[in-house]
Amino acid sequence: MAALDLFGRRWNLRIVWELRNGPVGFRALQERCDNMSSSVLRQRLTELLDAALVEQHPDTTYALTELGHGAHRALRPLVRWSADWAATLSDSEDAR
Repeated sequence: MAALDLFGRRWNLRIVWELRNGPVGFRALQERCDNMSSSVLRQRLTELLDAALVEQHPDTTYALTELGHGAHRALRPLVRWSADWAATLSDSEDAR
C-alpha cells in the first residue's frame, strides 16, 4: 500500500519516468514535467529521496537509485499497455 500511496501522488511517476535515462538538474526536470511549480517539484523530490528511489548527486542533479530503476522497470508493462489502449481508442474514433 505504501508504494501505491507514493506513486498515486501526482507527478511522482512522471519524475521517475523523466529520470530513467540518467541524471537531470532541477530546472531541466521542472521543464520536462510541464513546468510544474518549483515548490511541488521540491516536495515530490523529497518524497522520492526519502523513499530511496531518487538520489541527489554532488553536482545537484537528481538520478534514480537502484530501487528507482527497479520501479521504472516495473512500469514497462504499463507503458506497453497504455500504447495498446491509445491505439484502441484511436481505432474506435476512426471507425466513427
